[in-house]
Amino acid sequence: MSWTSMQLLFLVAGFALNLMLLVHSRDDQSGFISIDCGLQTDSGYSETGTGINYISDTTFIDTGESKSTSPSYRNEYQQPYGSVRSFPEGARNCYKINVTRGNKYLIRASFVYGNYDGPDKIPEFELHLGPNLWDTVMFENASNADTDKELIYVPLRNYIHVCLVNTGSGVPFISALELRPLPNASYETETGPLTLVSRCDTGERPNTQTRYPFDILDRFWGTYNDLDDWTQLDTSSTIKSESDDPYQLPSVVMSTASTPKYPSDSLSIVLSLPDKDAEYYSYLHFAEVESLQLNQSRWQYVSWEGAGSFGPFAPPYLSRYTVYDTEAWSTGGKYVTISVTRAENSTLPPVLNAFEIYMVKQFVEAETNQEDVDAITSIKSTYNIKRNWQGDPCAPQHYVWHGVKCNYQEFESPRIISLNLSLSGLTGEIAASISNLTMIQSL
Repeated sequence: MSWTSMQLLFLVAGFALNLMLLVHSRDDQSGFISIDCGLQTDSGYSETGTGINYISDTTFIDTGESKSTSPSYRNEYQQPYGSVRSFPEGARNCYKINVTRGNKYLIRASFVYGNYDGPDKIPEFELHLGPNLWDTVMFENASNADTDKELIYVPLRNYIHVCLVNTGSGVPFISALELRPLPNASYETETGPLTLVSRCDTGERPNTQTRYPFDILDRFWGTYNDLDDWTQLDTSSTIKSESDDPYQLPSVVMSTASTPKYPSDSLSIVLSLPDKDAEYYSYLHFAEVESLQLNQSRWQYVSWEGAGSFGPFAPPYLSRYTVYDTEAWSTGGKYVTISVTRAENSTLPPVLNAFEIYMVKQFVEAETNQEDVDAITSIKSTYNIKRNWQGDPCAPQHYVWHGVKCNYQEFESPRIISLNLSLSGLTGEIAASISNLTMIQSL
């Protein structure tokens, strides 16, 4: 594994009302798409705790039912999580959201069950991005039924489909859907999209989570739970930020750090990996928060069990320094141990301010040919077809649109070769867009 180091900046975010939510004056939501799924008014609102502007999901999807969570849950969570859109009908229901092709986005889907349907029987279902499986949505129990799924993704088209798929284990639902533009120079990979495994502020107080407006990219930052053998350090000074920093890390995260309670120890983080065979990328963020004396020094190494090491290096005073991967790594096991170790010539123990771990997703399912997508979408609009025509028309094959047949072998992308619109109650002239299905063999 090869490593590169550079200076970065971090910010933080809050989720539930029973957690500490910090306040900040910045208000820059340029490019944000914030959707309150199931919101029963089209007027939208500005969420009180964060100031984020949320809109209804009605213009992004034409199926599903709007439901409210029970009052006890609405008192516990912020406003976007007080309603859901559930999908009791259809195997696949999809949101279509316009984006800028080639730009990098953080896409976050949030799920708070909140006993919206009464029986306290939590479901399990799949979350897809276009034709590819993003993740499986599951919960520990009815009283702890909330989760977020995050993906860093560069769209290949000027829209994305976020789909909820019924796998026979309960009715799918969703609470909120958020897209945040990222600098294209951030989180670079040689392979596919990145799904979040862990993002922690290691020096933050327990039971605290932070998001926008501290983090202008609106990442969720939590605390690392295993702090028994660590001591927290902090500074009231601002951690400097470079104007061209692609990661835009917040000072509030970097101004706190952890160090071993016993100076001879290392800082060791043990993480459970969701897939032992997958590849991962890591980002470890450092800053010196103490003003060292002339006879003091803090030199340290970073090492990954079975995956190499980096160092020695000294975290700069009141400035970010990030150790990150230029190539993906894999341990072949269920766990990974990250160690930050004191160098021999160092008079002080090591520090760590924050870290992020992402898993590489292999999205191999090709989307339907764009010309065919445009044509069939126009046909759907022209005839106001009420079938559950959502998401990609041909992919994955198990969810091909009703009345549509596709060829998957002879082309780089699936092509529509047959269209059956009988029993659709059609009237009027034949839609001109049918002629744009250039590979069609039967109609």
